[in-house]
Amino acid sequence: MAYQDQPQTETRVWGGQRVRYVRDIRKVPGIPPEQRERLARVAQQYRFRANDYYLSLIDWTDPEDPIRRLIIPTEEELTSGGKLDACNERAVTVARGVQHKYPHTVLLLCNEVCGAYCRYCFRKRLFMDDNDETTNDISEGLAYIADHPEVTNVLLTGGDPLLMSTRRLVDVLDALRAIPHVKIIRIGSKMPAFDLWRILDDEQLQEAFRTYSTPRQRIYLMAHFDHPRELTDAAVRAIDRFLRSGIICANQCPLVKGINDDPAVLADLFQQLSWIGCPPYYLFQGRPTAGNEPYEVPIVRGWHIFQEALRQGSGLARRARFVISHETGKIEVVAIDTSRIYVRYHRAKDTHNRGRFMMYERNDEAHWVDQLEPVSGTDTPKFPPSSRLELCEGPD
Repeated sequence: MAYQDQPQTETRVWGGQRVRYVRDIRKVPGIPPEQRERLARVAQQYRFRANDYYLSLIDWTDPEDPIRRLIIPTEEELTSGGKLDACNERAVTVARGVQHKYPHTVLLLCNEVCGAYCRYCFRKRLFMDDNDETTNDISEGLAYIADHPEVTNVLLTGGDPLLMSTRRLVDVLDALRAIPHVKIIRIGSKMPAFDLWRILDDEQLQEAFRTYSTPRQRIYLMAHFDHPRELTDAAVRAIDRFLRSGIICANQCPLVKGINDDPAVLADLFQQLSWIGCPPYYLFQGRPTAGNEPYEVPIVRGWHIFQEALRQGSGLARRARFVISHETGKIEVVAIDTSRIYVRYHRAKDTHNRGRFMMYERNDEAHWVDQLEPVSGTDTPKFPPSSRLELCEGPD
């Protein structure tokens, strides 16, 4: 079904709570009429979806409101460079909907829908009409995992796994728990921020978590809170419900221009997350994905924001690592001085690169490691230039 032909409104009911979704940005009342048609062009290219709860968090009198910026398109997205698959995830795709980049971890892209669409999403290609990377049938993925005993971690992602029906999610959890070497199941989800009644009002889902998250084989929620204002009282109750259902919670998010690229905001987010039992895990450098240039923060500036944020709060609020999730692995930024950027492989696609330390010349304008020059005389690699200037083709 073509995106423009899909129903533009939708109501989901979790228990007694009705959450109304909207796909047509022209139906969002807070957007001035003169902007609606222009933004509709952006939404035709990069999908828009939101709901009445999340839209209510926006201060519509503030054109720079961070929640607005997180979910409402901007025209600059259409003139931004980049690639849809900036980290070449297709290269580690071993079957439809199955990615295997690191030895112990497999990703199952088991859903092609999100509760809403963050404007800086690095997998926006999955939500386009011609995408074929996700699948509702994960039987091939389950067989692959069963045949690879080194796989101890499975990450359910997509799209958002918590938008699947409870029955289908239970089937997935049950199938994974039938594979003895799978010890950790991770669920990557922004539903605790976008539509928290998914957990609050579904006792069957909570019971499934209590069943399949066991003392020796835990389920982890990899939550995705980007700004402290997403941590409403109801969202905190949802995280509490995960915890009481036996789920271990952690948070990961990118550093995004206009949303959390402020040390005070980032420190506030990290501290609140530690207080509610969902401590920070990764802070990602934004990927050079098509349409994402308006949301990018230079690496050097991002490092200083991150370091300033870490000066506040307890140790539990300071656990995040600042990483560049590159095609070759997760490259952690460990230090920057007046002339150099120091990084190391936190995770590596090539096992010989594990823990490898690298030094680059400082470049205050660089947004991605491919733009950095190795320090002369070291074995630090020069990565091929990213194709950030290749614009994604627009709709026909």
